[in-house]
Amino acid sequence: MGTVVDDAASVEFHAFFERHYAELSRLAHLLTGEPDAADDLAADALLALWHRWDRVRAADHPAAYARGVVANLARTRIRSAVRERRRVALFWSQREEKTENPDVAGVVDVQEALRRLPFRKRACVVLRHAFDLSEKDTALALGVSVGTVKSQTSKGMAELQRLLGTQAVPRKVHAAMARTADAGGRDR
Repeated sequence: MGTVVDDAASVEFHAFFERHYAELSRLAHLLTGEPDAADDLAADALLALWHRWDRVRAADHPAAYARGVVANLARTRIRSAVRERRRVALFWSQREEKTENPDVAGVVDVQEALRRLPFRKRACVVLRHAFDLSEKDTALALGVSVGTVKSQTSKGMAELQRLLGTQAVPRKVHAAMARTADAGGRDR
C-alpha cells in the first residue's frame, strides 16, 4: 500500500514540477541576475520540496512555499557571491567597470538598478511587478508580513526611481522584467 501512496505523491509532485518550474527559474533569474544559475536554483528548490513533499502538498499555498524556498536559495547564493568577491578583492586590484556605450537599453538599466537594491526590497519589487503577485502572496512567498511587503516594495520602487532618474519607474520595471522573463522562458 505504501507504493500506491508513493506513486500518487510522485505523480502529484511531477505535475507541480511541470506547472511551476519555469516560473521558479524566472524568479531565481530576476532575484540573482544570473541566468545561468536560475535553472540550478529552481532545481535545488524543487529537490528540497520533494524531500518535504508530504508537508508541502498539505500546505495552503504550495506555490508560495516554493517561491520562498527559491528566494532563500537566491539570498544564500548572493551572500556567497559577495563573500567570494571580498576574498578575491584581497588578492587582486579592483578595476573600475566602465560602460562604453552610454545609451544602454532600459532592460539593462533596470537589471543593474535591481542588483543594487537590498535583497528583501528586490524580492518584493520582483514578485509584485514581474510576477504580478498580490501583497498577500508576496508575503507568503517571503515569509514576511503584508505590511513589510508594502513598505519594502514602496521603498524599493522609490530607490529605483532615484537610481533610474525617472518618474515612470513602475512601468519601466514591469516592462523590463517582463522582457527578461519572456527572454528567459524562451532560452530555457
